Amino acid sequence: MHTMPTVVTGVIGADAHIIGNRIIQKVLEKEGFKVVGLGALTPADDFIKAAIETSAAAILVSSLYGHAELDCDGFRNKCEEAGLQNILLYIGGNLAIGKHDFEEVRKNFKAMGFNRIYPPTVDLGDFVRDLKKDLGLETGE
Repeated sequence: MHTMPTVVTGVIGADAHIIGNRIIQKVLEKEGFKVVGLGALTPADDFIKAAIETSAAAILVSSLYGHAELDCDGFRNKCEEAGLQNILLYIGGNLAIGKHDFEEVRKNFKAMGFNRIYPPTVDLGDFVRDLKKDLGLETGE
């Protein structure tokens, strides 16, 4: 049996929508992950500090108020400057204001350095499978 990695979760920027993030935290804990939940209204730098302090394998960013592109501008670069070159970056939620083709949104966040980008309707089972796969963990399937 192996020790599950630590992941950092939170809601970035001025976004106070926390319920979805709490659900994700509970699902990850049930799967055995060590979760550092930063809560709502979290500055980008706090995600990075928490990841460094806990030797986290991934940062999982939530955003529901549509301003994630502004809140996450330069996020990958900040991670790399802090020594987190290989950290997995996931983001999910309502990432843009108004009606957008999600593939266009996904492309924008991919260009910003996020490894996986999810819509607010993501199946959490798929999300957990992706995370385990990206971390090289056996899923038993």
